[in-house]
Amino acid sequence: MNAEIADFIDHLSKERRLSEHTCLAYRTDLEQFETFCQERDRDLFEVDKADVRAFLGSLHTQGFSRTSIARKLSSLRTFLSCLCVDGRLPKNAALQVSPPKPEKRLPEHLDVDEVRRTMEAPDEKSFVGVRDRAILELFYSSGLRLRELAGLRHDRVDVAAGTVRVTGKGAKDRIVPVGRSAKAALDAYLLCRNRLQLDRTDGSLFVTRQGKPLSPSGVQSRVTKYLGEATGRKMGPHALRHSFATHLLDEGADLNAVKEMLGHASLSTTQIYTHVSVERLKEAYRKAHPRA
Repeated sequence: MNAEIADFIDHLSKERRLSEHTCLAYRTDLEQFETFCQERDRDLFEVDKADVRAFLGSLHTQGFSRTSIARKLSSLRTFLSCLCVDGRLPKNAALQVSPPKPEKRLPEHLDVDEVRRTMEAPDEKSFVGVRDRAILELFYSSGLRLRELAGLRHDRVDVAAGTVRVTGKGAKDRIVPVGRSAKAALDAYLLCRNRLQLDRTDGSLFVTRQGKPLSPSGVQSRVTKYLGEATGRKMGPHALRHSFATHLLDEGADLNAVKEMLGHASLSTTQIYTHVSVERLKEAYRKAHPRA
């Protein structure tokens, strides 16, 4: 199956022009299926509905979430469909298996005081602290995804205009606003970076003390550290994205506008944040109303 997977990933990268991150996710999912088939001594061209169901069952046993299992099934469906189109497979057994129902889990977010404590957590007496403050402020101000922020180039940020141009999922560009606090933090960071002569020839916005681009994992570890210090909970950068959307909707922002800023393809994805606000209203009602 290794050769078929390699050809498929090559097709995704060169013909469909999917991102390196997306191709890696496909490869990981399919290599898991390959290992499963090898353990059951099943050939790719013999795979049937029962095999696919058993694969999903093994993922559940290993502790994968419903969302992850559904994604792996989607990867397998796309892979087998390509083999069917090429005439190398008579039917796509993965299409005969339904994905698990998605978990109804509300996104974890911070309250306003926790956001303030998080922003104040970095020690701004050092370059790293100034940089990390700018990262935190930009996450919360613009609702960026981790890879969007880590991959930002200097020329994509217009601090004076208060905007940032982001390349999101599907290689789609969008322009999102940068708030007053984030603008001040970015100005301080850029001044500090220039003073230390850490400008990058490749145009990376966020860099290390050695002037190298700060990787997504580097950004994630720094943000997770500050969130833990400020909240006592283990959360990653996505919590700031969730907080960005929740707080905007709490203050009456238009749902479609929030959808555009988050870069969601569908309004249904954004609507989960309205559930967060409704749950908070219910909780306040239960606590305050004498006959709740």
